[in-house]
Amino acid sequence: MKTERVPQIVLGAGAGAVLAGAAALFVPGNLGGDAPAPAPGAAARAVSAARAGAQASLPELAALIGDREKWLRAHPGDDASWAVLGGAYVERGVRDGDTASYVRAEKALKRSLAAWPAGKGNVDAQLGMGALANARGDFRAARKWGEAVRKQQPRRWQAYPVLIDAYNGLGDYVSAGRAMERLRALRSGAPALSRAALVYRDRGWREDASALAYDAVALAATPTEKASCLVRLGDLAWERGEPVEAIASYGPALRLVPGHAPALAGRARALAALGRTDEALRDYAAALKALPLPQYALEAGELYESLGLDGDADTHYEVLRVRATEAGAHGVNGALVLARYEADHGDPDAAVRRLRAEWAKGHRSVHVADALGWALYRAGRPEDALPYARRATEQGLRSALFAYHRGRIERELGKWGPARRHIAEALRINPDFSPLLAPEARRALAALGEPPEGGPKQGYGEEPAWRSGSSRAGSPPPRDPERQRPRAQARERRGPEGTPSPTRSASPSPSPSSGGTAPGSLPPGR
Repeated sequence: MKTERVPQIVLGAGAGAVLAGAAALFVPGNLGGDAPAPAPGAAARAVSAARAGAQASLPELAALIGDREKWLRAHPGDDASWAVLGGAYVERGVRDGDTASYVRAEKALKRSLAAWPAGKGNVDAQLGMGALANARGDFRAARKWGEAVRKQQPRRWQAYPVLIDAYNGLGDYVSAGRAMERLRALRSGAPALSRAALVYRDRGWREDASALAYDAVALAATPTEKASCLVRLGDLAWERGEPVEAIASYGPALRLVPGHAPALAGRARALAALGRTDEALRDYAAALKALPLPQYALEAGELYESLGLDGDADTHYEVLRVRATEAGAHGVNGALVLARYEADHGDPDAAVRRLRAEWAKGHRSVHVADALGWALYRAGRPEDALPYARRATEQGLRSALFAYHRGRIERELGKWGPARRHIAEALRINPDFSPLLAPEARRALAALGEPPEGGPKQGYGEEPAWRSGSSRAGSPPPRDPERQRPRAQARERRGPEGTPSPTRSASPSPSPSSGGTAPGSLPPGR
């Protein structure tokens, strides 16, 4: 009969805000049965760091994986060691981009559950499965595993980071906030504070988020953990439009962990904003070598495109497609980054199909809402796009990209006042939020002109002079900041000056049926 245990599982921090979910390294208090602790060395340090709630280095993580693999070859029925190994595989997959590790993680965790089923109390493997689901972008599955653990052991603090990531992916920010409050009540330290900083950021509490991120840096227990917390701090500064302050965080992170990919990518964004494009491209190349995420390839490609280097841009877009396809073969959901690529550089209708499928699965985060709204706009359906853009900008998160997308959609619909307000807001939040879109935002705002004297007209503001035929109409019409990539496809889909073709009709969104919300439609209210 299985002897009762009280394992002490700990959850390591994720690889940075660029990832949808967080990795987890699960280390029970005893490694199951007669399993010995790892011999002194890198594997033992990984266990020690994990039990302290800190993040092990990649070499230490590799040593732990090797140690447990060796042990399990001789002891295949050790459920706890299978859970440790599965969690370590998830962590490795998140932090070095080897998505094949997720397949190994799933096999290891299922072996643990076969040896000791979830119904009999194998919480370790359930938490591992939840972390794996988050890393793959399957947020409904992650929520299921996390809620099962919470029901069995409400005070098991490791369930709450899994739930926070899952709720965020599903767009349930109220539940994410509650899970964060419970986590902080049960656990202190850098991992809890770092996650709380993101929850506060998503609520729009930027100063509070930064304060928590500073505290997380101070409390980080290992160099790797401190580097991750510094990246979080830098990302928050970047989102506020403070590239110099962001670099001041990314630099120390890279001194602690040379080659730290999230720090390199973050510094690349900040350097590009400062006009130091050669250095930015160098950092993107290093980040992609260390962690070949599709998102990094998309950002680097857009920087190359902004410089007129279309050949280099296309090379990076191809890297994006290849990496997303490989990850998809290992169960990773890359719909969001692929849809963002398609909307701006490929086939917007394909982007709409991908994102409607995500929405139907319950993945209704502000990121999916914004991407779906923008894809609908790019596909020539601004009326359908606006409800999604509103949802993305009204949940609390202050995003320059979201505000710009909403302003562009409103401009297309003739809502001059809101368009002027939201494009200006984007530039206030972060004047250099995108090497391609920020210059277009400035041109669009200049073309819209100043608000009319005497207040707004009919709630929307006066038409720009180039549309109303006033005495100011001698100014040229604004350039539509639609990108024409691929150019031949874009010309076929769009009319003159990048506006929707007059021969294209907009398709209405499906209406909610009596059984609930139609797949892909926006539910009423928030």
